[in-house]
Amino acid sequence: MNGNSVLKGDLRFLSLSDVLQILGENNKTGTLRIRSQYAPKAGLIYFMNGNPVNAIAGQLNGLDAIYSLFGWTQGKFELHEEEVRVRRVVNKSTIQIIMDGLRMFDDGLIKILGPSINDTDSALKGQDKREGSFIVKGPRVDYMYIVDEEQFADGEKIFKEGAHGNWIWIILEGMVKVSKKTKKGPLTIVRLGEGCFLGTLTCLAHGVNRRSATVTAIGDVSLGLLDSQRLSGDFACLSPDFKGLLLSLDDRLRKISGRAVNLFVKKHDINEFIEGQDLIPVRDTLEENVFYIKKGEVYVIKRTPSGDLPLITLEKNDAFGYVPFMNISPELPFTSLLASKDLKLGKLETKSLKKEYDQLSGTLRNLIYYVSSNVSVTTRFAINLQERESPS
Repeated sequence: MNGNSVLKGDLRFLSLSDVLQILGENNKTGTLRIRSQYAPKAGLIYFMNGNPVNAIAGQLNGLDAIYSLFGWTQGKFELHEEEVRVRRVVNKSTIQIIMDGLRMFDDGLIKILGPSINDTDSALKGQDKREGSFIVKGPRVDYMYIVDEEQFADGEKIFKEGAHGNWIWIILEGMVKVSKKTKKGPLTIVRLGEGCFLGTLTCLAHGVNRRSATVTAIGDVSLGLLDSQRLSGDFACLSPDFKGLLLSLDDRLRKISGRAVNLFVKKHDINEFIEGQDLIPVRDTLEENVFYIKKGEVYVIKRTPSGDLPLITLEKNDAFGYVPFMNISPELPFTSLLASKDLKLGKLETKSLKKEYDQLSGTLRNLIYYVSSNVSVTTRFAINLQERESPS
């Protein structure tokens, strides 16, 4: 490797999923070398524009190699920024790989290299069903948009579900939990770490927004208050297509959070969603395109051993598909799409959207990436809730 070393660290403090997220958000091209005292050779992951394209780990190559490296919980990593000349064999986006890798690790499908630091599988089996197991960390903080800092003590509520507010924070230090009210008590959906946002894209479009969850400090937390007026101005300059895409993504997070609550308080019934309907599968060309719904409905479904699990319903003006330049595709990693027979779609022009995206501030880009990551994490959490209820 002849390129410059631009990122290095210890896997005990920054996991592979964190590293992949950083490289994906910053569209890095180069070779990530991972060394462990428990492996005779280093693992290598090759990146182009933030997406892994190939990898080597022992006798494994490609996607299998990347997933095996999630089990390297001890070791050192180093990224060399350089031209990559390897054959592309991995076609999943960074966020898809992260979510699949975390799921496989949680399910005990990935071997932990070296002595076990903690029994992840046992911990999950004994975990309170009201507690989300994923921790989301955001990209690097852009201090240019921070106008003030605020401190919150352990257990202090930063805002409550149902309250109104038009401000957005970013977590500078510490961690928070996001929970929703249910008939069985509060349900913690996810934990958020440094670099994550408290607030939504809808705040930028409508000014005042109703908070859809309660956010509580875990330990001492330092938050940066963002310049909402400046961000709203950035949002207002976007084309109607781009605004629609982002608001659909925000609405997706609201819908899947509500679905998690429903799955927590009662078992799912597929007839609630699609009773009496003759549905058709949506074609796999979605992995390369972005669509919006003109007419009809699209159902996001998870196939499980105990039957189909409906997650959310997408309706008129909702967008779905793979947005390659933003590394987001919330529904594709572990779900299927079914549509009503009257479905009519419009196709978004990704080239023009990319031009707009390239001109966005780092803070707005990070907010988009955060919302997308949160959709994927919350979808995985909703699926976990049903799987824990299903008979083994």
